Amino acid sequence: MLASDVRHAVTGALVRAGLTVPAGPGPAGPEPAGPVPASSVPADPGLRPTGVPGQYAASVALILAPDPVEAAGTLAAALTATPWIKTVEVSGPGYLTITVTAAALAAVADRVTSAGPACVTSDALHASTVPAPPPGDPLSAATWAEARSALAARVTARLATAAGATVAQLDRKDQPEDEDTERSRVSHRRHPDSAAIGAAVSFAGPDAVLFSLARAIPGKPVRIDPAKIARHVLGNPAYAVRYAHARAASGVRWAAAVPSKVEAVPWRPPADQGELALLDALSWLPERVAIAARRGRPDEFARYLEELASATITALTTASHPGHAGAPGTDRLGLAAAARTGLAAGLGLLGVSAPERL
Repeated sequence: MLASDVRHAVTGALVRAGLTVPAGPGPAGPEPAGPVPASSVPADPGLRPTGVPGQYAASVALILAPDPVEAAGTLAAALTATPWIKTVEVSGPGYLTITVTAAALAAVADRVTSAGPACVTSDALHASTVPAPPPGDPLSAATWAEARSALAARVTARLATAAGATVAQLDRKDQPEDEDTERSRVSHRRHPDSAAIGAAVSFAGPDAVLFSLARAIPGKPVRIDPAKIARHVLGNPAYAVRYAHARAASGVRWAAAVPSKVEAVPWRPPADQGELALLDALSWLPERVAIAARRGRPDEFARYLEELASATITALTTASHPGHAGAPGTDRLGLAAAARTGLAAGLGLLGVSAPERL
């Protein structure tokens, strides 16, 4: 989506400007000393949100030699030639702040809806390979920690695949099971957590448990209270994200069922802060998939979906004047359709269902 466009614009500007990136450790180990061609640009140019809708920060110039500030200025000059980029500012030791046009941001809603389930895909990790997750249902694990680990491996593989990576299947013929492995498996089945996982699934449902496991931070104890994750309140993330999808689906049904009596008006850029925040959150969808996959942190993507859900609920439950029916991002139907599409695709990567009604 739009953040992916910004990434492509930045990496393209690096190549056109002939800038070099100092060598450093890569996925296959340390690289030879000295600079490498700018065509070997970083997979992640340090793109981050600024908190302002339609604005993106990039830190790639900080690793450019010999002068990051000068390199940032060169990149800024190259980027301003892009029609859908409004301004590029250089600050501090070489940070870039890239602001896109209002039309580019407004078009995000229509682009997400048109892409459908593919709205989460990109080419950010096209040259990467990730291991296939182990077989088995994470909810059948013996302990909460094992369930989280198994789900994290499965979701990371899905995220990486969506970002263009290749999943490598392990040759399990070279991994025979011995008696110790079988004894360990039997022992795990007797672990008290095994019954707790089953009880949580029975009480709260598999979707609530899966989302709660997906958002669990690695390295910290997994604490899942079935009574809490089953609550139908917006303070419960396992409910809020799925509710936001159902709310967006309801908005689409309502808008489609009620004939509009508002005459078409000239296109206007979205000005409502709720609309802008939702469009901005949607613009990051494929990039947040890639970032979470690159870092091996599916919990970060789950928390991003919580942010998207919050923006969806805010935008679709506040008063707003209708926009031009044919202009993306300016009418409630377009925003609802985009939110429904994005949330459904994101929840699908987690293995969680996206209800039309909840």
